[in-house]
Amino acid sequence: MGEYDTIRENLTSRYEEIQSRLIKIMKDRRHVNQPLEKDFAEQATETENDEVLDALDLKIRAEMEQIEKTLERLESGEYGICVACGEPIPEQRLLAVPEAIRCVSCEDKVASGMR
Repeated sequence: MGEYDTIRENLTSRYEEIQSRLIKIMKDRRHVNQPLEKDFAEQATETENDEVLDALDLKIRAEMEQIEKTLERLESGEYGICVACGEPIPEQRLLAVPEAIRCVSCEDKVASGMR
């Protein structure tokens, strides 16, 4: 087994889970199961619901993109190496934040505005 197999499995599982949600949202958004109501008040409610679905869609797509990038780093051998200082990112950090691209020290510098 590879060094990051558990992280890879967790990310792949999460990706599949949220991809399934995205498909459901897309179907709901397109009103696949039922057309829009004829009643104007109901249409207004459905439109509000569509706005919520759109926000969820964007959030899920962003998370999927982050997972894809992380999986690409795993495949290329770049995973677990800080993009700022080139030092290994501690395993505890990667387990807590699998998409981490910087060690805690470098992340703190970025967060505080220092580069």
